[in-house]
Amino acid sequence: MFSRKNKLLLLKLLSLFSVVRGYNILMLVLAQYLASIFILAPNLPLRNVVFDLNLFFIVLASALVIASGYIINNFYDAEKDLINKPKKSMLDRLVSQRFKLTTYFILNFIAVFAASYVSFRAVLFFSAYIFAIWFYSHKLKKVVFVGNFVSTILAVTPFFAVFVYYKNFETVIFVHALFLFLLMFVREMIKDLENIKGDMAQNYRTIPILYGAKVSKLLISILTLLALIPASLLILKFDIGLMYLYFIGCVVLLILSLILLYNSKTKRHYVWLHNILKFVIILGVFSILLIDVDLVLNRIL
Repeated sequence: MFSRKNKLLLLKLLSLFSVVRGYNILMLVLAQYLASIFILAPNLPLRNVVFDLNLFFIVLASALVIASGYIINNFYDAEKDLINKPKKSMLDRLVSQRFKLTTYFILNFIAVFAASYVSFRAVLFFSAYIFAIWFYSHKLKKVVFVGNFVSTILAVTPFFAVFVYYKNFETVIFVHALFLFLLMFVREMIKDLENIKGDMAQNYRTIPILYGAKVSKLLISILTLLALIPASLLILKFDIGLMYLYFIGCVVLLILSLILLYNSKTKRHYVWLHNILKFVIILGVFSILLIDVDLVLNRIL
């Protein structure tokens, strides 16, 4: 009986981890810290960044709000996910909807409380962020194209919070941000192709449903080609250390993804494309270390 209870508890913890997409939260925290150290505040001593309590609470608030955002998104998309992601959906359902909502409010409260350590402006910022995520999940998600655009903005907002904190307005920062934004936008558009079956069942107004896969592929192609512009600028015009190797790889993978896109017809193909973009984004997080290899080696050795 004891082992059965432990097994059930473990399954529920895994379910909650799945709902809040814990692996994404961990990557977000890592990305915010690496971006702060190597991109936004490269001239500050490492200790001043890593042990900056204001930065810690900004990152903590961001992680909690994103986690709560996944919960409310899961709450509204429960029926759709049952069609699009049946295995994940069954795991997610081990935690009741009531418990999810309770956790949602608790996480948001802690996030605002954490932001209060930084400043009243931070409280207003994260409060607005919480509302924006809820409004997107409740209303905007089903609006054609607007849902994709808003979702992308919400995904990059945590980096904007850190950017505002350090007040680094160098051009290279905006080029990095533009590349990430376009990459995330392409990913959102591909998800619509991937989830078309569940979206149709739940009356979502997405581009593939309203205008067809060809129009959706054309828009994805345009966004992908636009993403090549900041990638090329970062390779040719800015000093980003060895990270230029990452962007060269991105150019190759994005061109490859365009070829695969026009040969994609099934959900399996779109999942492959989605995973390629996810790989590019995750690799980008660790590639930030390449901006200043000497600093990394000095800290390790």
